[in-house]
Amino acid sequence: MMIVLILLLAIILVLVVVVAFYIVSTQRSLVNLDENCKNALSQIEVQLNSRWDALLALAKTASQYAKHESETLINVIKERRQDRVITAADVNQQRGELADVMGRLMAISESYPDLKANDLFVKTMEGVQSYEENVRMSRMVYNDTATRFNRMVRQWPSSFVAGLLHFSERDYLTTDEEQKKSMPELFA
Repeated sequence: MMIVLILLLAIILVLVVVVAFYIVSTQRSLVNLDENCKNALSQIEVQLNSRWDALLALAKTASQYAKHESETLINVIKERRQDRVITAADVNQQRGELADVMGRLMAISESYPDLKANDLFVKTMEGVQSYEENVRMSRMVYNDTATRFNRMVRQWPSSFVAGLLHFSERDYLTTDEEQKKSMPELFA
């Protein structure tokens, strides 16, 4: 009887250790993926800020040709550049704002053929496109990381641990079809 009780206690102890190990291991994996998502959003914010800087330079170059339109655009860019990227929704919102600003800049450049031929304008536009490519790559990294994180949050038995520790799914970054139409060269 005593041996059975000791054996039962040993089995219970082993099960408790295995469950505890699983919970700690899963928690560490969830934290790791959560931090990777936060890091990816931070990288996107850095790229967005660089892109806003390039757009500001583009607007300043355009101001030599279209003073009033450019001054308004410069003020809009400065205001929008100060927005912080915290969530996927913030990134998606800035994407729409970028499309709006790029559309206005392209309209100015169409109105002033000399501006379109200006070397500084052309180089700055290439820089904006380069930053857009960097943002696109960063968005892919974020969505891949969010996918791995969301799988852990949703799949059993890790979903049990995620629920206990208040981890919830991450939103994905999306691309609006209207934004693609307004900036085809940047979304190609």
